[in-house]
Amino acid sequence: MQTTAKNAFRNLKQGGFTLIELMIVVAIIGVLASIAVPQYQNYTARAQASEGLSITAGIRSDISEQYSLRGELPTWSQLGASTESGQEGTLADISGRYVNSVNYVSEGTGTIRVTFNEDSALDGAVMDISPAEDSNPSTGWTCSWNEKGQDSWLPAGCRE
Repeated sequence: MQTTAKNAFRNLKQGGFTLIELMIVVAIIGVLASIAVPQYQNYTARAQASEGLSITAGIRSDISEQYSLRGELPTWSQLGASTESGQEGTLADISGRYVNSVNYVSEGTGTIRVTFNEDSALDGAVMDISPAEDSNPSTGWTCSWNEKGQDSWLPAGCRE
């Protein structure tokens, strides 16, 4: 009985990825990262800005209540604020992880001014929370930024 010799050659083709396949994967990851990073930064800033809205919920309630009882906005001294300059007072006991200070401006529209920390994603921006219509806090509140803030950072609860 004669045996046939088996082919002595093995399959020399290696398994794995080619260089072009790896480069395509790296390019796809780069494109996804270039989209995801700015969206994540916006999300972080919006979450930190919402702290300013939630931390002022009590003072906004007090302002609305005093407005409904008296028919006019309260002064900063009626809210227990210490004076800074003119008609603006600092509410010293209101601060948070990202909120540096909260001020109340009683002259005009009754704006609550929230200043954020420099080391937060908001980088020291100032958010003004004002009554929505005719200085009447019972109609709701709107928010706006100083020159450092972006409208995309505004919390959903106070967008115009």
